[in-house]
Amino acid sequence: MTIKQVEVEIIDRAWSEGWIEPQLATVRTGKRVAVIGSGPAGLTSAQQLARAGHDVVVFERADRPGGLLRYGIPEFKMEKSHLDRRLAQLEAEGVEFRCNSNVGFDITGEQLREQFDAVVLAGGATAARDLSIPGREFGGIHQAMEFLPLANRVQEGDLDRSPIHAEGKRVVIIGGGDTGADCLGTSHRQGAESVHQFEIMPRPSDSRPEANPWPTWPIVYRTSSAHEEGGERVYAVNTLEFLGDEHGNLRGLRAVEVVSEVVDGRPGFVPIEGSEFELPCELVFLAMGFVGAEQGGLLDQLGVTIDERGNVARDEAWATNVDGVFVAGDMGRGQSLIVWAIAEGRSVAASVDTWLTGSTTLPSPIDTFAAPLR
Repeated sequence: MTIKQVEVEIIDRAWSEGWIEPQLATVRTGKRVAVIGSGPAGLTSAQQLARAGHDVVVFERADRPGGLLRYGIPEFKMEKSHLDRRLAQLEAEGVEFRCNSNVGFDITGEQLREQFDAVVLAGGATAARDLSIPGREFGGIHQAMEFLPLANRVQEGDLDRSPIHAEGKRVVIIGGGDTGADCLGTSHRQGAESVHQFEIMPRPSDSRPEANPWPTWPIVYRTSSAHEEGGERVYAVNTLEFLGDEHGNLRGLRAVEVVSEVVDGRPGFVPIEGSEFELPCELVFLAMGFVGAEQGGLLDQLGVTIDERGNVARDEAWATNVDGVFVAGDMGRGQSLIVWAIAEGRSVAASVDTWLTGSTTLPSPIDTFAAPLR
């Protein structure tokens, strides 16, 4: 029995017994707050600010709220009923959702600042890392976040079949993280002929290495439920080129085994001579992470500063360089975990409440620069 399972059982029992009820604000402040993005950071900040008595509007460019919780994480990993019941609670507490609203286009940054007293940027780090190698233009090569949302829309009943489908195809996933595992599990469910998952890093050890002591996060070999279903995980390999057929479609790739070495004072990957190989495939998913927030549009209109990592810069109060504009979640931290986004959403809400009213009783679990132990 794990701590996680204990917590799951408690919260599921609480929902089923009706113990969790909307918490309505007892006093209204008359202040209006716009939250941009309905992922975990946006939803958490919206709920906290509504409970503090502010009028909160959440803008979401997709047709349903939830962000990556809705369209990024597969149904087999997180059932959307968990999300929907929380959204219903937020609506009962007075949070307004405006979906199909692409802020920066449907409503400008100037209009946001005119209509709202404060703005919380929680749009995530959605600019995906690409792989610019020969053959990238061939048909059959997709970003993971082109593939997974379509599969989720099938689960929502919007589509009968995803236009990007793995049935009968040999699939290669480039990237060994959680998003890659989501692509793997989804490919299995669509009936892929075979699935390989590439990772450029070496295979982690089965036990915690001496250089990775408790209480730091253990860097060990992990097997998710998706991996248990099948597929081959290939470590210490770098993709060099995509191979196409006469019709411009993917037919395979060329890769090489690598070793991790320090080159010119910096860690890098050195090809192993004679280890190049070709692997036939008709479908490749790029799951190599994200490089920051999407540039242009709203961020340019607001004039917020972007840091050297491609994220929206912020100070110790979660505030950007623009008065009344705050940022939380992956848009300010960079690609991270849901639990960090939730903690940041609660913390930014406390700062916004303080900025609007002069004080707050809202919890602020972490500071702006909190990071995992390393």
